[in-house]
Amino acid sequence: MTTQQKVTFPSGEATLTGNLFLPDTGAPAPGIVVAGTWTSVKELMADRYAERLADRGYAALSFDFTGFGESEGEPRDVEDPARKVRDIHHAVTFLAAHPSVDADRLGALGICAAAMYMADNAAHDPRVGSLALVAPWLHDAAVCEDAYGGADAVAQRIAVARDARARFEETGEVDYVPVVSATDTRAAMPYDIDFYLNPDRGGIPAWPNRFAVMAWEGWLTYDSIALAPLINQPTLLVHSEDAAIPDGVRRFHAGLAGPKDILWTEGVQFDFYDQDPQVTLAADTVALHFGRTLR
Repeated sequence: MTTQQKVTFPSGEATLTGNLFLPDTGAPAPGIVVAGTWTSVKELMADRYAERLADRGYAALSFDFTGFGESEGEPRDVEDPARKVRDIHHAVTFLAAHPSVDADRLGALGICAAAMYMADNAAHDPRVGSLALVAPWLHDAAVCEDAYGGADAVAQRIAVARDARARFEETGEVDYVPVVSATDTRAAMPYDIDFYLNPDRGGIPAWPNRFAVMAWEGWLTYDSIALAPLINQPTLLVHSEDAAIPDGVRRFHAGLAGPKDILWTEGVQFDFYDQDPQVTLAADTVALHFGRTLR
């Protein structure tokens, strides 16, 4: 039987809040840090995967990043890759010290954008013994140009971000736009995406659906593909040709330095957040990967 504990741990000057899902194993279990999409809170998909992993014998931690959800930190709801990688590092530290966790068997699971951040931490954190990425969003400059309408469009977003950053530094005010909107062209994703807008899926009160404009520069200049040659840990990717940027996934997988595996399955990106059979297939495959590689 899985139990859930509300936990807190420090990351820099902020105290982060998470959910620790524990299996009823009677002995310290392998520990897995879990995180989800950009701008997400733990309730969107990280909790779901963490609970599934606990059902399969792992101690799994989902948490809100600095400035998101129940965690402390200012400014709020700013997608900051470096800060998120730092938070993951401290989440690993928390798991390693927990009495219900086997500190010699630690892994990391990133869904969508958290794949980049989990990969970044794994590349520099030898405590992480195994890595799994589900529906991973993995980008570099070329992928961003393809995804956001070309080099000029990327440059325009970066310029807008710099203006917003300057206003924040001068006034303390953060310029926000929606993360997702079917009607607001300023949105980070100006599309009718059911997962984010449906209150029965991801459109929940805990997720404010706001994107800090000043975050565009850090996001668009972040190169996760370059991390692959630095990753020696066994790495699993679960993806679909109909999900986000499969070419980025292929390039990242090709560059990995350590043992690697990839499962190509079916489904659009958002199916992997909360729909079956995608979630169950991904959770089963990830659990087997950790079982093979965290010994």
